Amino acid sequence: MTDIQAIFKKSNVAVITGGASGIGLAAAKYFAGLGMSVAIADLGGDRLADARAELEAIAGEEHVMAVETDVAQKEALEALERAVLQRFGRVHVLMNNAGIGPETSIFSPQAGWDAIFGVNLLGVINGTRVFGPAMLAHGEPGLIINTGSKQGITTPPGNPAYNVSKAGVKVFTEALQHELRNTEGAKISAHLLIPGFVFTGLTQGDRREKPAAAWTAEQTVDFMVESLERGDFYILCPDNDVARPTDERRMLWAAGDIVENRPPLSRWHPDYADKFKAFLEKKD
Repeated sequence: MTDIQAIFKKSNVAVITGGASGIGLAAAKYFAGLGMSVAIADLGGDRLADARAELEAIAGEEHVMAVETDVAQKEALEALERAVLQRFGRVHVLMNNAGIGPETSIFSPQAGWDAIFGVNLLGVINGTRVFGPAMLAHGEPGLIINTGSKQGITTPPGNPAYNVSKAGVKVFTEALQHELRNTEGAKISAHLLIPGFVFTGLTQGDRREKPAAAWTAEQTVDFMVESLERGDFYILCPDNDVARPTDERRMLWAAGDIVENRPPLSRWHPDYADKFKAFLEKKD
């Protein structure tokens, strides 16, 4: 089990992509509040500057970096790592959190697919591959936390590019953790954050107020930390509308499409509506 207290401590360093808002900013504030040095990476100069100011009010200017970074570009991530190591020396927590979700369909323009894959999937893969070697080499305990999605597991209809990108994050992070636990002397572990409905810029749309069903970003980070303390790899977050048992049933049903040779996405197939409802309500 990962010793969180040896990682989330004063003088250690956290890097968070997508750190200027939402879950990323909430995580950065949490780490800053523990006395950690924090580097946030994001796009949008004003938004990044505002987030930096919030963090400096918590941790002090000497413990905060804010670097405009396009995570879809490997060279930008390499530049980010050089800047962080020059300023803080080493990294103990890497949170590959940047994500976008423009609407796509199977035959929608290529630009939307490329943008989602570049940020959601390659941002995670390249972020890990850029920062990971030095994190392993310094020999101190650390974490790589990749933000996935329930949509990458149950893959509901709509926005297939997003679903595919998040399914890829799940598979990559599983492979990463397997390799880390089989690397002699490795003190780095990987974890997959699977948020529920969280009220962030990615999900709010035209809404100004948080829906009752949604969690705040701060609630999600609190749950993430509790899960890390337990040593969980899959950090499956509930929200105010969907409890864990419901998520578990939905995921089991999705896997059952293959095992039972049902049509894909049978949860949304009219011929299986009653069967899924009965399965969801089944008491073990």
